[in-house]
Amino acid sequence: MRFGVLGPLHAQITGREVRLDGPRQAKMLAALLIDANNVVAMERLIAVMWDAIAPATAVRQIQDALSGLRRNLAACGAPGSLISTRRGGYEIHLAQGQLDLLEFDHERHLSEQHTAPFERAAALRRALACWRGNALADTPSQALEIDAARLNERRAATHKQCLAIELDLGRHREVIDELTALLCEHPYDEQVAEHLMVALYRCRRQGEALQVYERLRRTLADELGVDPTPPLQALHQRILTADPALAATIPADGPSATRPESPAPAAPGPAMSMPVRQLPLDVPDFVGRAEALAEIAGLLDGSAPNRARVAVIVGGPGVGKSCLVTHAARLASADFPDGQLYLNLAATSNEPRDPGLMLAEALRALSITGSAIPSGLSERAALYRSLLVDRHMLVVLDDAGHADQVMPLLPGAVGCAVLITSRTLLTQLPGARHIDLDVLSPAEARELFTGIVGRRRVEREPAEADGILDCCGNLPLAIRLASGKLTGRPAWSLRVLRERIEDESRRLAELRIGDLSVRASVELSLRLLPADAVRALSLLGLLGPYTLPGWVVGPLLDRADGEEVLDTLVDASLVRLTATDALGQPRYRLHDLIRTCAVENAAPLPMEDKRDAIIRVLSVWLELIGRGTDRLPAAGLLAAAPGSAPRRSLSDAVVDRLMADPAGWFDAERDNLLGAVKLAVDWGRDELAWELAAGAATYYDHRCLYQDWQHGHRLALDAAEAAGNGRGASVLLRGLGQLHIYQDEFGRATRALESSLGLCQDGGDKRGEALSVAMLATVSRVQGRDDEALERVEHALSIAVGEGDRHIEAQLSCSMAVMKLMQGELDEAESWFDGALSQARALGDGHRVAVVLRRFSRLHDRRGDPDEALRCLGQALATFEELADERCAAYTLLEVGRVYAGQHDRDRASPALERAAGLFHRHGDRQDEATCWQLIGDLDAAAGVHHLANHHRERAMRLWQTIGDINQTNAPARPSSP
Repeated sequence: MRFGVLGPLHAQITGREVRLDGPRQAKMLAALLIDANNVVAMERLIAVMWDAIAPATAVRQIQDALSGLRRNLAACGAPGSLISTRRGGYEIHLAQGQLDLLEFDHERHLSEQHTAPFERAAALRRALACWRGNALADTPSQALEIDAARLNERRAATHKQCLAIELDLGRHREVIDELTALLCEHPYDEQVAEHLMVALYRCRRQGEALQVYERLRRTLADELGVDPTPPLQALHQRILTADPALAATIPADGPSATRPESPAPAAPGPAMSMPVRQLPLDVPDFVGRAEALAEIAGLLDGSAPNRARVAVIVGGPGVGKSCLVTHAARLASADFPDGQLYLNLAATSNEPRDPGLMLAEALRALSITGSAIPSGLSERAALYRSLLVDRHMLVVLDDAGHADQVMPLLPGAVGCAVLITSRTLLTQLPGARHIDLDVLSPAEARELFTGIVGRRRVEREPAEADGILDCCGNLPLAIRLASGKLTGRPAWSLRVLRERIEDESRRLAELRIGDLSVRASVELSLRLLPADAVRALSLLGLLGPYTLPGWVVGPLLDRADGEEVLDTLVDASLVRLTATDALGQPRYRLHDLIRTCAVENAAPLPMEDKRDAIIRVLSVWLELIGRGTDRLPAAGLLAAAPGSAPRRSLSDAVVDRLMADPAGWFDAERDNLLGAVKLAVDWGRDELAWELAAGAATYYDHRCLYQDWQHGHRLALDAAEAAGNGRGASVLLRGLGQLHIYQDEFGRATRALESSLGLCQDGGDKRGEALSVAMLATVSRVQGRDDEALERVEHALSIAVGEGDRHIEAQLSCSMAVMKLMQGELDEAESWFDGALSQARALGDGHRVAVVLRRFSRLHDRRGDPDEALRCLGQALATFEELADERCAAYTLLEVGRVYAGQHDRDRASPALERAAGLFHRHGDRQDEATCWQLIGDLDAAAGVHHLANHHRERAMRLWQTIGDINQTNAPARPSSP
């Protein structure tokens, strides 16, 4: 058992990496490890989890995170007593050798006990060897950042102490490189400079020693306006005069000349927030395949002469390609410390995954989000290869169909390797090695069968077991199906199953390799199932290649509850229970082969029955999306009035459980949100398609999932336009218009919004007309057409008032206030702000209140009341952080930075602006990110730090140039915050 905080967070038990489900578990573990063997108070854990105001449910969320962490630790073999509950907090119990921090402190303590210098140096070297990089480099938390900074300072102090002792021991030649690197990290540290000067002088490099002093002197003068301290000046003078007392007096021989090896400082590389660990769960009863595993291990071994960067495992349906690759990848995971990326290409499905979408998924896993993901395939592939260039990562591409699907996903880095599963040879892949996977050997087949059924049952009827395996043809899928029946029927003898499958008229065709097929295997299972289970499986196949929640079976069968039928399918190994999501919902998936058979089995069903089943499921999705959206932060201009699509609700208890964490529910069902839209389009339900797509827009906006937003809206828009559905098309075009505004694509936004406006006017949709005009006003304002923007806001507001829509009225009243403020009409602006604030409070819309307060702060600042401006911004920021609305939090931090900048308070302005810039960058908001860097550059210039000012201003200019290229203009646009 080994844990680490002196570098990226590390947890390994019995040789297995501990899986941490999200940043909360990582923060929890880090906080416990920092104070190992001490009680960590609940208040401390809350401060670690939430940088600002903690939610009301903070204690419960801490308890949930700890329970999940304990489960993951126990799954790797950790004792139940590892983390104990104490009064007011928790404590992790570790021995010195189980945590790098404890080992580091122990070696430092030993160094203090030693009297001999060489023993002290050796202990300090052992202490430094505990480090793998900057402390907690991948665990974001302001509270932990303070601890990490403290630890990094202890490391630097230890390093300096060690080098000073070694210098005194006469190891001046050995310490020069480390002192040089340390001075680069700490350019103002005169003690490090002093040691380096002495070391260079003793190596007869007097000129270089004097250069070190001169560089430090210039740095101190230019950046801090001070001179070196008198001791360093005196050392400089002694070097100039070749003072003989500076010469080394202790010979570098004997024990003092021997020092433990210390790893060289790692070269900086591109940073990921956390290593990617995406491999599926290993198959617990995996057997055999020793030859194939050895061949894969040889191909992945970087030191082997026959190593191949790309290995393709080829085989027929059901031979266990994916199980083999997952097992092999987990065995090799230690050789790829930067992570393992898993992508299911779904080539055997009716919907093979597009390589462009798969690249977007991979980039998101590598911490690239929003508009930071390029739109073109080649640009995405180039960015993907660039991110992996210095990485040691293993990429698993499951179920590949052809070389064109795979080529863009191949990294170019020599430190990376790729494992591919496919039913066909991919000979077009350069340098790829192919491994042909056949059925199991007789011994392996018996081992698999015995492991599932149980040794006692097999030993009681060995001949019957041989007969079953003979009929299975040693095909893993067939063996698992047969064994599953026996496991689910403990009263059966093996003879019962052997007699059933021995009859060729009833035998699963896949149980004998030859002219029999996988479908025949499934057919026999279906014949042994009740009719409602067969129907459920057939209809489940129509839902597509997605991991589904269990509730879908109910509406498919037009029942209130379909769990009993689902259990029957799970027991028959026809539906696989894959995981439990963050909400506690079991997730189910049909194997691709079984799903294909299910679709074929559904073909004879009446088309009307299949269509009605699909509509029922989609109607539940639509109702859940609506319920979830109602509980997210205010939808604002994205909210659309319901159309005519049907809605169907689950029981109140189920809905309440799912919607206890609405954002978490959307996260869990993210793939299904797009899958539902596509299903509606495929079945010609354009009204359902547009409502499903538009309903998810608030979630996409909240999470900045621009790729999903655009994909779903485009699918539904094509269907709506083809069906002549003007209402649906207008809503989708409006959603795309808002998306283009976020992406600084103002020309595309204008075209989409003007099209939406025309459709609204043609259809008499006054509310839609007001929303489209309001969004066009945003484009006008951002592009500096203030009169046009004001006219459009007034027009939209008049429509909203006429329609009695108080939510839109509140938002547009705030927009009017902003326009009046921009025109310098402060009293009118105040009147509009007061009205907008009153309306938002009357509606109980806390998010809207926070938006108005953020905007109101500008007026207070303009009137010379920065304290009131900061009070408003503090309230707004607390609301946005509680709602996890990162974009609005970033806009608020930008305003905080502006207020402090107006007071020439660089120390407070710069951190707020840098934090805002980081959030804008993560979500692809180039315009507002540029504004942050420009303000930071102006503050640097005012402080006289001109090299930083130039750097930050150039960064802003590059971003503005990018925006100008997109919109064919050279004029920087104004910030687009809502």
